[in-house]
Amino acid sequence: MQPWFETPPGRYLAQWEQQTLDQAVVDLFGYHAVQLGLPIVDALRANRMPHRWLALAPQEDTAGRTPHLHSAYDALPFDAASLDLVVLPHSLELSPDPHATLREVERVLVPEGRVVITAFNPASLWGLRQRRAHVYRRLGVGQLYLPEAGEFLAWRRLRDWLRLLDFEVESHRFGCWRPALSAEVWLQRFDWMDALGERWWPFFGAAHCIVAVKRVRGARLVGARWKRQVTMSGATVPLAQRTGRTATPQDPS
Repeated sequence: MQPWFETPPGRYLAQWEQQTLDQAVVDLFGYHAVQLGLPIVDALRANRMPHRWLALAPQEDTAGRTPHLHSAYDALPFDAASLDLVVLPHSLELSPDPHATLREVERVLVPEGRVVITAFNPASLWGLRQRRAHVYRRLGVGQLYLPEAGEFLAWRRLRDWLRLLDFEVESHRFGCWRPALSAEVWLQRFDWMDALGERWWPFFGAAHCIVAVKRVRGARLVGARWKRQVTMSGATVPLAQRTGRTATPQDPS
């Protein structure tokens, strides 16, 4: 997928995703955050958590960035309930088992932790051109418009997967309504379609971004107790005697 993001439509999408992810994570608080994949986008640059990591799959292109670790997305080297935020920019589409990846994300997130997911929208002009290119490719002609790797996830399907894992969708946003064109000059000429698309046909954007929160039934969040109050009981305390007899302050003996 990395070489495709260096094409004109790839740079157009990466710019939208960077802005969208900045807005999605800027007000999310905690201590530990992880970005899984797609190093060309710095998904955590606007976040202020003290510990932020970039994790890439084995053999994944680094795009000039130095990852903190390499790991399969469905077997992360983190303890259960240890992360406050996980960002997956197209990582589910690239995963051999997106269900297992999402279950692993649920495992490592703390209660009320957030997951942010970006993906291509198959119900868009870009998705339509991709499906048509697959037909032509089977006939031995043409080439794909979008990256070949992975499976594109419709937003309703992704929402259902999240609900099965007790995630609650907080926000959902679409973007990139320009036609499926390859030339930079033509993409720029249709920049007016972004404003119209966001207002009139938002569900047909080429990509979408979902923010969901992990809900745990019966979980109760307790804040830090900086000071411990010591209270004195007003009840009478019995006094033990060596003779084995119990006396109270009111006992004359």
